[in-house]
Amino acid sequence: MLKEFKTFIAQGNVLDLAVGVLTGAAFGKVVTALMDDILNPILGLIIGGVDFSALKIVLKAADPAAGVAEVAVRYGSFLNVIIQFLLTMWVIYMIVRAANKAKLSNSLAPKE
Repeated sequence: MLKEFKTFIAQGNVLDLAVGVLTGAAFGKVVTALMDDILNPILGLIIGGVDFSALKIVLKAADPAAGVAEVAVRYGSFLNVIIQFLLTMWVIYMIVRAANKAKLSNSLAPKE
């Protein structure tokens, strides 16, 4: 059983998956930084100086005297995550598209 496990781990699929997961996690941090540090300030400027991630609909205001926290729908944060997701998927699409074109051009190249 240990020998089978060693063979399974040594296969390229498991290693490729591990590299993909780690690369995806690192890429996610890059996209988050892009959104937080570059795109959100620009979007805030466009919508009148409002912090995009702070946009919300307050359902019930906070009452510090009674110790009641604010209840709000934070749609700005949600939109921020949606934009991050779409940006990430766009970049992944472009990478896969370029890889497929490179693979296709290699298969069409004359064999010597």
